Amino acid sequence: MAIYLLKRILHLFPVLFILSIVVFFIIYLIPGDPASVMLGDGASPEIVEQLREQMGLNTPLYLQYVHWMSDVFHGNLGNSYFMKKSVTETIIERLGPTLSLAILAEIIAVMIAIPVGIFAAVRHGSAADKTVTAFSLFGITVPGFLLSLFLMLIFSVELKWLPVAGYKPLSAGLWEHLRHLILPAVALGVVHSAFLARITRSSMLEILNAGFIKTARSKGVKERSVIYKHALRNAFIPILTIIGQSFGSLIAGATVTETIFNIPGLGQLLVNSVQRRDYAVIQGAVLFVAFLTVMINLLVDLLYAVIDPRIRLNR
Repeated sequence: MAIYLLKRILHLFPVLFILSIVVFFIIYLIPGDPASVMLGDGASPEIVEQLREQMGLNTPLYLQYVHWMSDVFHGNLGNSYFMKKSVTETIIERLGPTLSLAILAEIIAVMIAIPVGIFAAVRHGSAADKTVTAFSLFGITVPGFLLSLFLMLIFSVELKWLPVAGYKPLSAGLWEHLRHLILPAVALGVVHSAFLARITRSSMLEILNAGFIKTARSKGVKERSVIYKHALRNAFIPILTIIGQSFGSLIAGATVTETIFNIPGLGQLLVNSVQRRDYAVIQGAVLFVAFLTVMINLLVDLLYAVIDPRIRLNR
Protein backbone atom coordinates (compact mmCIF):
# COMPACT_ATOMS: atom_id res chain seq x y z
CA MET A 1 0.00 0.00 0.00
CA ALA A 2 2.89 2.38 0.80
CA ILE A 3 4.47 1.75 -2.61
CA TYR A 4 1.12 2.33 -4.31
CA LEU A 5 0.69 5.61 -2.42
CA LEU A 6 4.22 6.74 -3.31
CA LYS A 7 3.60 6.06 -7.01
CA ARG A 8 0.37 8.02 -6.98
CA ILE A 9 2.05 10.98 -5.26
CA LEU A 10 4.95 10.97 -7.76
CA HIS A 11 2.43 11.07 -10.61
CA LEU A 12 1.05 14.32 -9.18
CA PHE A 13 4.19 16.40 -9.75
CA PRO A 14 4.05 16.61 -13.58
CA VAL A 15 0.31 17.28 -13.37
CA LEU A 16 0.79 20.14 -10.91
CA PHE A 17 3.68 21.54 -12.96
CA ILE A 18 1.57 21.68 -16.12
CA LEU A 19 -1.32 23.16 -14.14
CA SER A 20 0.91 25.92 -12.78
CA ILE A 21 2.02 26.88 -16.32
CA VAL A 22 -1.55 26.94 -17.62
CA VAL A 23 -2.83 28.91 -14.61
CA PHE A 24 -0.06 31.50 -14.83
CA PHE A 25 -0.04 32.21 -18.55
CA ILE A 26 -3.78 31.97 -19.27
CA ILE A 27 -4.37 34.98 -17.02
CA TYR A 28 -2.51 37.18 -19.45
CA LEU A 29 -5.05 36.42 -22.16
CA ILE A 30 -7.49 38.65 -20.24
CA PRO A 31 -7.57 42.14 -21.80
CA GLY A 32 -6.27 44.99 -19.63
CA ASP A 33 -3.97 44.94 -16.64
CA PRO A 34 -4.20 45.73 -12.91
CA ALA A 35 -2.37 49.06 -13.21
CA SER A 36 -4.88 50.49 -15.71
CA VAL A 37 -7.86 49.25 -13.68
CA MET A 38 -6.49 50.60 -10.39
CA LEU A 39 -5.71 54.06 -11.79
CA GLY A 40 -8.81 54.37 -13.95
CA ASP A 41 -9.32 55.66 -17.48
CA GLY A 42 -8.18 59.20 -16.63
CA ALA A 43 -4.64 58.21 -15.62
CA SER A 44 -1.79 59.27 -17.90
CA PRO A 45 0.31 56.59 -19.65
CA GLU A 46 3.36 57.66 -17.64
CA ILE A 47 1.66 57.03 -14.29
CA VAL A 48 0.29 53.69 -15.52
CA GLU A 49 3.75 52.67 -16.67
CA GLN A 50 5.25 53.68 -13.33
CA LEU A 51 2.73 51.53 -11.44
CA ARG A 52 3.37 48.60 -13.80
CA GLU A 53 7.06 48.89 -12.96
CA GLN A 54 6.32 48.85 -9.23
CA MET A 55 4.10 45.78 -9.62
CA GLY A 56 6.71 43.92 -11.67
CA LEU A 57 4.50 43.67 -14.76
CA ASN A 58 7.18 44.93 -17.13
CA THR A 59 9.54 42.00 -16.66
CA PRO A 60 9.40 39.11 -19.17
CA LEU A 61 6.62 36.61 -18.54
CA TYR A 62 8.97 33.68 -18.01
CA LEU A 63 10.78 35.61 -15.26
CA GLN A 64 7.46 36.51 -13.67
CA TYR A 65 6.56 32.81 -13.74
CA VAL A 66 9.87 31.77 -12.14
CA HIS A 67 9.48 34.37 -9.37
CA TRP A 68 5.85 33.36 -8.84
CA MET A 69 6.65 29.65 -8.57
CA SER A 70 9.54 30.39 -6.23
CA ASP A 71 7.12 32.23 -3.96
CA VAL A 72 4.54 29.43 -4.26
CA PHE A 73 7.09 26.84 -3.10
CA HIS A 74 7.70 29.03 -0.05
CA GLY A 75 3.96 29.18 0.68
CA ASN A 76 3.53 32.72 -0.63
CA LEU A 77 0.84 33.18 -3.31
CA GLY A 78 1.44 36.90 -3.52
CA ASN A 79 -0.62 39.88 -2.42
CA SER A 80 -3.92 41.19 -3.68
CA TYR A 81 -3.56 44.46 -5.55
CA PHE A 82 -6.99 45.63 -4.42
CA MET A 83 -7.70 44.06 -1.03
CA LYS A 84 -4.29 44.94 0.42
CA LYS A 85 -3.79 41.51 1.97
CA SER A 86 -2.05 38.27 1.08
CA VAL A 87 -3.70 35.92 -1.41
CA THR A 88 -3.29 33.03 1.05
CA GLU A 89 -5.21 34.93 3.72
CA THR A 90 -7.91 35.87 1.21
CA ILE A 91 -8.34 32.25 0.06
CA ILE A 92 -8.55 30.97 3.63
CA GLU A 93 -11.25 33.54 4.41
CA ARG A 94 -13.31 32.45 1.38
CA LEU A 95 -12.67 28.71 1.61
CA GLY A 96 -15.15 28.01 4.43
CA PRO A 97 -18.35 29.03 2.57
CA THR A 98 -17.31 27.15 -0.57
CA LEU A 99 -16.45 23.95 1.32
CA SER A 100 -19.70 24.10 3.32
CA LEU A 101 -21.69 24.56 0.11
CA ALA A 102 -19.82 21.79 -1.74
CA ILE A 103 -20.11 19.27 1.11
CA LEU A 104 -23.83 19.88 1.60
CA ALA A 105 -24.47 19.73 -2.16
CA GLU A 106 -22.49 16.47 -2.40
CA ILE A 107 -24.48 14.93 0.45
CA ILE A 108 -27.74 15.91 -1.26
CA ALA A 109 -26.51 14.52 -4.60
CA VAL A 110 -25.46 11.18 -3.10
CA MET A 111 -28.66 10.83 -1.04
CA ILE A 112 -30.72 11.32 -4.19
CA ALA A 113 -28.63 9.58 -6.82
CA ILE A 114 -27.58 6.27 -5.28
CA PRO A 115 -31.03 5.10 -4.06
CA VAL A 116 -32.63 6.33 -7.30
CA GLY A 117 -29.98 4.64 -9.45
CA ILE A 118 -30.30 1.33 -7.57
CA PHE A 119 -34.11 1.53 -7.75
CA ALA A 120 -33.99 2.04 -11.53
CA ALA A 121 -31.48 -0.78 -12.08
CA VAL A 122 -33.48 -3.29 -10.04
CA ARG A 123 -36.64 -2.36 -12.00
CA HIS A 124 -34.94 -2.22 -15.37
CA GLY A 125 -37.35 -1.54 -18.23
CA SER A 126 -40.25 -0.54 -15.97
CA ALA A 127 -42.02 2.81 -15.85
CA ALA A 128 -39.95 3.69 -12.77
CA ASP A 129 -36.75 3.06 -14.71
CA LYS A 130 -37.90 5.28 -17.57
CA THR A 131 -38.85 8.01 -15.11
CA VAL A 132 -35.39 7.92 -13.55
CA THR A 133 -33.80 8.06 -17.02
CA ALA A 134 -35.93 11.09 -17.88
CA PHE A 135 -34.95 12.74 -14.58
CA SER A 136 -31.28 12.11 -15.38
CA LEU A 137 -31.56 13.68 -18.81
CA PHE A 138 -33.45 16.65 -17.37
CA GLY A 139 -30.90 17.18 -14.62
CA ILE A 140 -27.95 16.95 -17.01
CA THR A 141 -29.42 19.48 -19.46
CA VAL A 142 -31.07 22.02 -17.14
CA PRO A 143 -28.82 25.04 -16.41
CA GLY A 144 -27.88 25.35 -12.75
CA PHE A 145 -28.62 29.07 -12.65
CA LEU A 146 -32.16 28.48 -13.94
CA LEU A 147 -32.86 25.93 -11.22
CA SER A 148 -31.41 28.35 -8.66
CA LEU A 149 -33.80 31.12 -9.77
CA PHE A 150 -36.80 28.77 -9.62
CA LEU A 151 -35.88 27.67 -6.09
CA MET A 152 -35.47 31.27 -4.99
CA LEU A 153 -38.84 32.20 -6.50
CA ILE A 154 -40.72 29.30 -4.87
CA PHE A 155 -39.10 28.86 -1.44
CA SER A 156 -37.92 32.40 -0.74
CA VAL A 157 -40.22 34.83 -2.56
CA GLU A 158 -43.51 32.90 -2.54
CA LEU A 159 -43.34 30.64 0.53
CA LYS A 160 -40.79 32.75 2.46
CA TRP A 161 -39.35 29.64 4.10
CA LEU A 162 -35.69 30.36 3.39
CA PRO A 163 -33.53 33.44 2.81
CA VAL A 164 -33.29 34.72 -0.74
CA ALA A 165 -29.52 35.12 -0.56
CA GLY A 166 -26.64 35.76 1.83
CA TYR A 167 -24.48 33.64 4.07
CA LYS A 168 -24.12 33.00 7.78
CA PRO A 169 -20.97 31.33 9.18
CA LEU A 170 -21.18 28.27 11.39
CA SER A 171 -20.38 30.49 14.37
CA ALA A 172 -23.83 32.08 13.96
CA GLY A 173 -25.45 28.71 14.72
CA LEU A 174 -25.88 25.47 12.81
CA TRP A 175 -29.47 26.16 11.75
CA GLU A 176 -28.72 29.69 10.53
CA HIS A 177 -25.71 28.33 8.67
CA LEU A 178 -27.78 25.64 6.95
CA ARG A 179 -30.76 27.92 6.23
CA HIS A 180 -28.61 30.09 4.00
CA LEU A 181 -27.01 27.10 2.24
CA ILE A 182 -30.02 24.84 1.61
CA LEU A 183 -31.23 26.47 -1.61
CA PRO A 184 -27.82 26.81 -3.32
CA ALA A 185 -26.84 23.31 -2.15
CA VAL A 186 -30.07 21.83 -3.55
CA ALA A 187 -29.53 23.68 -6.84
CA LEU A 188 -26.02 22.24 -7.13
CA GLY A 189 -26.85 18.83 -5.67
CA VAL A 190 -29.84 18.09 -7.91
CA VAL A 191 -27.88 18.90 -11.07
CA HIS A 192 -24.97 16.68 -10.01
CA SER A 193 -27.27 13.90 -8.78
CA ALA A 194 -28.69 13.42 -12.26
CA PHE A 195 -25.41 12.24 -13.78
CA LEU A 196 -24.49 10.27 -10.66
CA ALA A 197 -27.86 8.46 -10.75
CA ARG A 198 -27.27 7.52 -14.36
CA ILE A 199 -23.81 6.11 -13.60
CA THR A 200 -25.20 4.22 -10.57
CA ARG A 201 -27.94 2.69 -12.70
CA SER A 202 -25.50 1.65 -15.47
CA SER A 203 -22.99 0.15 -13.03
CA MET A 204 -25.65 -1.74 -11.10
CA LEU A 205 -27.21 -3.10 -14.30
CA GLU A 206 -23.86 -4.46 -15.44
CA ILE A 207 -23.21 -6.18 -12.11
CA LEU A 208 -26.76 -7.48 -11.70
CA ASN A 209 -26.37 -9.34 -14.99
CA ALA A 210 -23.06 -10.91 -13.93
CA GLY A 211 -22.75 -14.64 -13.36
CA PHE A 212 -21.93 -14.49 -9.64
CA ILE A 213 -25.14 -12.54 -8.98
CA LYS A 214 -27.18 -15.24 -10.73
CA THR A 215 -25.32 -17.85 -8.68
CA ALA A 216 -26.08 -16.00 -5.44
CA ARG A 217 -29.77 -15.82 -6.33
CA SER A 218 -29.88 -19.50 -7.27
CA LYS A 219 -28.46 -20.37 -3.84
CA GLY A 220 -31.34 -18.54 -2.18
CA VAL A 221 -29.47 -15.45 -0.97
CA LYS A 222 -31.95 -12.76 0.03
CA GLU A 223 -32.56 -10.16 -2.67
CA ARG A 224 -31.65 -7.28 -0.37
CA SER A 225 -28.30 -8.92 0.38
CA VAL A 226 -27.73 -9.58 -3.33
CA ILE A 227 -28.35 -5.93 -4.21
CA TYR A 228 -26.54 -4.14 -1.40
CA LYS A 229 -23.88 -6.60 -0.27
CA HIS A 230 -22.83 -8.17 -3.57
CA ALA A 231 -23.94 -5.92 -6.44
CA LEU A 232 -23.47 -2.44 -4.96
CA ARG A 233 -20.03 -3.18 -3.56
CA ASN A 234 -18.77 -4.40 -6.93
CA ALA A 235 -20.44 -1.53 -8.78
CA PHE A 236 -19.16 1.13 -6.41
CA ILE A 237 -15.81 2.00 -8.07
CA PRO A 238 -17.29 3.92 -11.03
CA ILE A 239 -19.79 5.50 -8.63
CA LEU A 240 -16.95 6.58 -6.35
CA THR A 241 -15.13 8.05 -9.34
CA ILE A 242 -18.08 10.29 -10.18
CA ILE A 243 -18.52 11.29 -6.52
CA GLY A 244 -14.88 12.37 -6.33
CA GLN A 245 -14.99 14.20 -9.65
CA SER A 246 -18.29 15.88 -8.82
CA PHE A 247 -16.97 17.14 -5.48
CA GLY A 248 -14.00 18.69 -7.26
CA SER A 249 -16.30 20.26 -9.83
CA LEU A 250 -18.61 21.52 -7.08
CA ILE A 251 -15.70 23.44 -5.57
CA ALA A 252 -14.45 24.68 -8.92
CA GLY A 253 -17.84 25.30 -10.50
CA ALA A 254 -19.79 26.98 -7.70
CA THR A 255 -19.05 30.39 -9.22
CA VAL A 256 -22.50 31.00 -10.70
CA THR A 257 -24.36 29.68 -7.68
CA GLU A 258 -22.28 31.72 -5.23
CA THR A 259 -22.86 34.83 -7.33
CA ILE A 260 -26.63 34.28 -7.54
CA PHE A 261 -27.00 33.60 -3.81
CA ASN A 262 -24.35 36.16 -2.78
CA ILE A 263 -22.20 33.62 -0.96
CA PRO A 264 -18.72 35.01 -0.19
CA GLY A 265 -16.82 31.92 -1.37
CA LEU A 266 -14.00 31.20 -3.78
CA GLY A 267 -16.31 31.41 -6.79
CA GLN A 268 -17.45 34.92 -5.98
CA LEU A 269 -13.85 35.86 -5.20
CA LEU A 270 -12.76 34.70 -8.66
CA VAL A 271 -15.54 36.64 -10.41
CA ASN A 272 -14.65 39.84 -8.58
CA SER A 273 -10.94 39.33 -9.17
CA VAL A 274 -11.41 38.80 -12.91
CA GLN A 275 -13.46 42.01 -13.13
CA ARG A 276 -10.69 43.93 -11.32
CA ARG A 277 -7.82 42.16 -13.14
CA ASP A 278 -6.40 41.16 -9.77
CA TYR A 279 -3.90 38.72 -11.28
CA ALA A 280 -2.37 37.51 -8.04
CA VAL A 281 -5.73 36.47 -6.57
CA ILE A 282 -6.88 34.82 -9.82
CA GLN A 283 -3.67 32.82 -10.13
CA GLY A 284 -3.58 31.84 -6.47
CA ALA A 285 -7.26 30.87 -6.26
CA VAL A 286 -7.25 28.86 -9.50
CA LEU A 287 -4.02 27.08 -8.53
CA PHE A 288 -5.43 26.29 -5.08
CA VAL A 289 -8.69 24.89 -6.53
CA ALA A 290 -6.72 22.84 -9.07
CA PHE A 291 -4.47 21.49 -6.31
CA LEU A 292 -7.51 20.65 -4.17
CA THR A 293 -9.10 18.81 -7.11
CA VAL A 294 -5.94 16.81 -7.75
CA MET A 295 -5.75 15.86 -4.08
CA ILE A 296 -9.38 14.73 -4.11
CA ASN A 297 -8.60 12.52 -7.11
CA LEU A 298 -5.63 11.08 -5.19
CA LEU A 299 -7.92 10.30 -2.25
CA VAL A 300 -10.37 8.59 -4.62
CA ASP A 301 -7.50 6.49 -6.03
CA LEU A 302 -6.58 5.40 -2.53
CA LEU A 303 -10.19 4.49 -1.79
CA TYR A 304 -10.15 2.30 -4.91
CA ALA A 305 -7.36 0.27 -3.34
CA VAL A 306 -9.33 -0.04 -0.10
CA ILE A 307 -12.50 -1.19 -1.85
CA ASP A 308 -10.74 -3.55 -4.27
CA PRO A 309 -7.24 -4.72 -3.19
CA ARG A 310 -6.63 -6.09 -6.68
CA ILE A 311 -6.14 -2.53 -7.92
CA ARG A 312 -3.00 -1.86 -5.86
CA LEU A 313 -1.64 -5.28 -6.76
CA ASN A 314 -1.96 -4.57 -10.48
CA ARG A 315 -0.30 -1.14 -10.41
